[in-house]
Amino acid sequence: MLKIHHLTKSYGAVKAVDDLSLEIAPGEIYGFIGHNGAGKTTTLKAVTGILTFDSGEIEVAGHSIKSEPFECKKRIAYIPDNPDMYEFMTGHKYLSFIADVFGIDTDTRKKRIGEYAGKLELTGALSNPIASYSHGMKQKLAIISAFLHEPSLIVMDEPFVGLDPIASHTLKQMMREKCEQGGAIFFSTHVLEVAEKLCDRIAIIRKGKLIKSGTMDEVRGDDTLEEVFLELEEKDA
Repeated sequence: MLKIHHLTKSYGAVKAVDDLSLEIAPGEIYGFIGHNGAGKTTTLKAVTGILTFDSGEIEVAGHSIKSEPFECKKRIAYIPDNPDMYEFMTGHKYLSFIADVFGIDTDTRKKRIGEYAGKLELTGALSNPIASYSHGMKQKLAIISAFLHEPSLIVMDEPFVGLDPIASHTLKQMMREKCEQGGAIFFSTHVLEVAEKLCDRIAIIRKGKLIKSGTMDEVRGDDTLEEVFLELEEKDA
């Protein structure tokens, strides 16, 4: 579903991502772990076509993000760590706008908006302007907009920040259901307990370099994910 080959991205003399390679198969929830400034967000933005990169290649379902960006973006949804929306719109108008962008017909969008808003307990707020939403409500709206066009790959940057426990549980269920349907999830998190319980595979990045990746059992061994992460951080310090 996603192939990243030798991705490198620099900001001036600083390499934010340094020769990173990983692959995500259909049906996988893939966790991306690292401290602040490790290169997680830069990688995610490169995958979604928001950022250009210096060298390497990124493919989504066999399509190059460089040469076939439109084909890639039709198959991707992205939830940033701080959703930036048109706050003058109501929640419903915003979701209708997203549905227009992806060419979703009236009946289908109505059904999907009703389903996802119901799951995330946002139905009653959809008629209100987004400017009146709390951070958690904006996060829920971003989640609905991401799932709305049924993308093959959903990329999320710290998706659980700002969500209450019930909404977090619902999102985990939605992520698993998406993968059971043949999709894939690539998300960054600093909450190691979430990654440990939810992910099929994980990658740990430090200072732009991939330092360990694989299935949860391969990375964790007999230790907890937290112990492995801290040990790798100390070794690479």
